[in-house]
Amino acid sequence: MGRIIIEISKHVILICMCIYTIQCFAVFRYSNEYDRKGIYIRQNFFMVMVHFLGFISLYAQNQDLKYFKAYLIQQIGILVILIAYRLIYPRANALIINNMCMLITIGLLILTRISYNRAMRQFYIVMGSAAVTVIVPFIISRIRFFEKFKWFYVLAGILSLAAVLAFSTVINGSRLNITINNHTFQPSEFVKIIFVFAIASILARKHDIKTVIISAAVACIHVLILVASRDLGSAVIFFVVYFAMLYVATSNLLYYISGFLFCFIGCVAGYRLFSHVRVRVTAFLDPLGNITDAGYQIAQSLFAIGTGGWLGMGIGQGAPGNIPVVAADFIFAPICEEFGVIFGMCLILLCFSCFVMFMNIAMKFEDPFYKLVAEGLSVSYIFQVFLTIGGVVKFIPLTGVTLPFVSYGGTSVAVTCLVFAIIQGLYIEKGMDNRKGRTPKAADFKTERLDIVNID
Repeated sequence: MGRIIIEISKHVILICMCIYTIQCFAVFRYSNEYDRKGIYIRQNFFMVMVHFLGFISLYAQNQDLKYFKAYLIQQIGILVILIAYRLIYPRANALIINNMCMLITIGLLILTRISYNRAMRQFYIVMGSAAVTVIVPFIISRIRFFEKFKWFYVLAGILSLAAVLAFSTVINGSRLNITINNHTFQPSEFVKIIFVFAIASILARKHDIKTVIISAAVACIHVLILVASRDLGSAVIFFVVYFAMLYVATSNLLYYISGFLFCFIGCVAGYRLFSHVRVRVTAFLDPLGNITDAGYQIAQSLFAIGTGGWLGMGIGQGAPGNIPVVAADFIFAPICEEFGVIFGMCLILLCFSCFVMFMNIAMKFEDPFYKLVAEGLSVSYIFQVFLTIGGVVKFIPLTGVTLPFVSYGGTSVAVTCLVFAIIQGLYIEKGMDNRKGRTPKAADFKTERLDIVNID
């Protein structure tokens, strides 16, 4: 009986995920939130169904009431996030809220399957992060002087990364975390946001060669400290985000092309300087030929994805324990193994729909500072998704970064919550600007169109 429940749930979960993903792009047919209301309600339904059916399968397999308890706690928590945002910010972008909660749902579901204790710890971190960052949209939409703290952002980012270099211990060849009172966190995750604000404040008003050199120097210092810490995954993200922001600020194609050249030089230098980079490249080039050594992790990841096939084996039917660091760096592999490659593709498209919405918001800003902030955070988010999934499927060498909201990791979850809250605040701020600062009423949704790009 349990096997039948798991098999049926597997197919229904896949259908729900596919429909949810289609709805993510259907919203772009409409240019205001009121017309999208029906889509958002349907998304909420399919989100709840994925979570419910996943836990039904876990209970059917394990016959343990702790999964029923976990389901209730998690579902109530996710609904609290949804309802709280809708009540506190009636003008918020519901697609961003729904996608955030859907990613959290998928992450908690697969983490519960891998490790019940880790999943519950992740849940409490999610709830704490959501509670703290819920005020961020209000701050972003009301305060107008963030641009003035240019050098504060620069110093805060550099000193934070320097502290990691000086005081952290080496783990898997890299210096990533700082431990205070038995609590470990990764400062480079927070510095990603600070770095975006720093570059945006430098490039917002001036684009002359002197300003470009100053911004390049600031970016170079950040990247070099990360390279010295051997946190090459974060270094690549900072590098890409900087050149993307530089191109948006200056519209100079030469800067953009030079970014690719510097990236190539940096990759060659990293390969020659760091032994763990050479190990990862070796694993990337021939994982099966090095399956007992460097290629074991990526080989097991590919086996898991191949075993799952298009439709997956069903939750609880795979073997995620065969993959080292599966809950953090390789979370995409057990998702494909147990939910299917089609589900994994939908997950990628879900993340991409977040990026499209983020960029739509960025493009509608006339204020260059806010435009650059939104664009920088958008690129940072989607490029991290690319690095994580690309490494798992052997499209690029492993970089050791997490999949936002899905992978296990407290700092990553907190920072991603903050990024989504900042983007949400920019969306609300843009809507207020369109109405010359007037406080919106419920009727506005029916009578006024929100200024956002309409994608047919």
